[in-house]
Amino acid sequence: MSEGQKFQLGTIGALSLSVVSSVSIVICNKALISTLGFTFATTLTSWHLLVTFCSLHVALWMKMFEHKPFDPRAVMGFGILNGISIGLLNLSLGFNSVGFYQMTKLAIIPCTVLLETLFFRKKFSRKIQFSLTILLLGVGIATVTDLQLNMLGSVLSLLAVITTCVAQIMTNTIQKKFKVSSTQLLYQSCPYQAMTLFVTGPFLDGLLTNQNVFAFKYTSQVVFFIVLSCLISVSVNFSTFLVIGKTSPVTYQVLGHLKTCLVLAFRYVLLKDPFNWRNILGIMVAVIGMVVYSYFCSVETQQKASETSTQLPQMKESEKDPLIAVENGSGVLSDGGGVQKTAAPVWNSNKDFQA
Repeated sequence: MSEGQKFQLGTIGALSLSVVSSVSIVICNKALISTLGFTFATTLTSWHLLVTFCSLHVALWMKMFEHKPFDPRAVMGFGILNGISIGLLNLSLGFNSVGFYQMTKLAIIPCTVLLETLFFRKKFSRKIQFSLTILLLGVGIATVTDLQLNMLGSVLSLLAVITTCVAQIMTNTIQKKFKVSSTQLLYQSCPYQAMTLFVTGPFLDGLLTNQNVFAFKYTSQVVFFIVLSCLISVSVNFSTFLVIGKTSPVTYQVLGHLKTCLVLAFRYVLLKDPFNWRNILGIMVAVIGMVVYSYFCSVETQQKASETSTQLPQMKESEKDPLIAVENGSGVLSDGGGVQKTAAPVWNSNKDFQA
């Protein structure tokens, strides 16, 4: 099996793990929050991250992956930013209508495209832009019901979108810049994310729910679902970093909207939630957008691979006869390797916490 085929299989596995684990945790949290009344979302997320870190520490002790320390300031900044983005998303949901919150999540894709275009010079073809437009239109039809605006909620949503986009772009760029795996990055950043939410979580949850997380009555049923949610979160957090590292921030957001559509369908089938023509039409349009996006991404990836394969023999010929290379004007300055180095293409909690 070639390296390209192994990479594709790994990407498919990461995407599948992300979908299954995220849909599972949404259903679990739906029971915990709606049925059992445990509405402390931010505090619960901090527990998720603590359990994830402990699980990875055990995996490190069992030598399932190698610890690779790198720039501590980058790790700390990245971890704290991730924690802040999760808190802001929860505040956005608390101070806005559900419809406006869904619009906030939809805004993450265009914001990510804009940031990558401006700061990383990444180009998105018109076909990709068209497919993303179809996807966002479909998800908007399926999920956005009302758009009640208020100043505080709008500011919180704007900050949530910006911090989420930056954090997801950093997830991808840090893995490539420091040559660390998704597991290594998650292991080192988890403590900072967890502590940020562990400190601010009770305050934010109290602000949003007017309840004290420490005064809540923890029955055996509540404890069971909290433990189950924390265990599933290990897979959610791991798959999130894995998907962003192997693909891109935009692809991860597309996957997030697929999970939203699946959650809507599961809620209708399993929980008998009301379903109308807007939900059905929106999901169908969103699925078409996802299929078109996947197709165009696959085509462009194959084109880049073929271009790279045709350029390699030419580069080797230039190395064999440098005189010909100079005469043709193809000689390049480098750091000693004879070939100009180009930057690798930049491709990115889970925040699909709310159903």
